[in-house]
Amino acid sequence: MKLLSGNSNRPLSEAIAAYLETPLTSADVRRFSDMEVFVEIHENVRGEDVFIIQSTSSPANDNLMELLVCIDALRRASARRITAVLPYFGYARQDRKPGPRTPISAKLVANLITTAGADRVLTMDLHAGQIQGFFDIPTDNLFAGPVFTREIAASFPDETLVMVSPDTGGVVRTRALAKRLDADLAIIDKRREQAGLSEVMNIIGEVNGRTCVIVDDIVDSAGTLCNAAEALKEAGATRVCAYITHGVLSGGAVARVSASALEHLSVTDSIAATEAMHTAPKIRSIPIASLLGEAIRRISEETSVSSLFE
Repeated sequence: MKLLSGNSNRPLSEAIAAYLETPLTSADVRRFSDMEVFVEIHENVRGEDVFIIQSTSSPANDNLMELLVCIDALRRASARRITAVLPYFGYARQDRKPGPRTPISAKLVANLITTAGADRVLTMDLHAGQIQGFFDIPTDNLFAGPVFTREIAASFPDETLVMVSPDTGGVVRTRALAKRLDADLAIIDKRREQAGLSEVMNIIGEVNGRTCVIVDDIVDSAGTLCNAAEALKEAGATRVCAYITHGVLSGGAVARVSASALEHLSVTDSIAATEAMHTAPKIRSIPIASLLGEAIRRISEETSVSSLFE
C-alpha cells in the first residue's frame, strides 16, 4: 500500500503513517500564484493500492479541490485502487433539501469524488448515515464511539454518568455510547429559529446530581453545545463535559466554549487544531490515528472493518 497526504491535516497523516510503519509517498501538493492546485507525485504508484488522507475541513473548497486533483493524478499514474480517506467529510450537513430551490451538496461532493476516479471512500462519523448511499462506490463509515468509550471510562471511573444527545437527531449515536458504558440517556429538545442559533426548550431524562456527557458528531459555532451545558447545570447536573468527533469550531466558538458551563470539550484530531484550540484549557484532543490506520490496513488486506466495532 501507499499513503498520500494532502495539506488539510498533515500531523494526522504522519501519525497514521507511523502506526502503519509506512512512509508517506513523496509528492508536491501546492498552489500556483493564482491559487490553482498543482499535484506532482515523485514515486511510482503504478499498480499500487493508494490511500489519500485529506479532511475537507476549512478551507473546505480548497481542501476538496486538493483531494480531487490528487485522485486524478493517481488515476492518470495507473494506481490499481484509490481510496479517499476523509477523516472529516465536509458538506455532510447539506444532506437534504431544507427548503425549496436548495442543493443537496453532500450528494454533489460524493459525485465529484467518484467522477474524479476514487474506487472507495473511508470516512468517520458521517453527519447522517444515509450519506453512505450518496456514493456509488464502496464507503466505510467509522465510528469514534470505541475511542470515546475508553476516554470516558478512564476519566469518570466512579461516577454516575448520563449520556446526553444535544438534539433528537443524535439519539442513535448517543444511545450506542450509553449502552457501551452502561449509562443512562438524556435528550435535549431544542428549537432552532435560524442557522447558527438555538434555544434549549426541555430536557428529557434525569440529570439531577449526575455527571452529564454530551455526545455529538460536529461542533461548529458551539452555540447549541454551550446552551445545552447551561441547561443541564440549571437542571442539577454536577458536572458537564462533551465528547464530539469533529471540532470545526469556527468563528468565536473557542472563546464561547472557554466561557461556558462545560468542564471540558474533547474532540478528535480529524480536523487539524488551530492555535486557539491548542491554547484553550477547556479543549482536549483525542488521537484517532490508530483507528484510521487499522481500518486502512484491513481495507488493504481485504479483511473485515466492521469487526473493529464489535
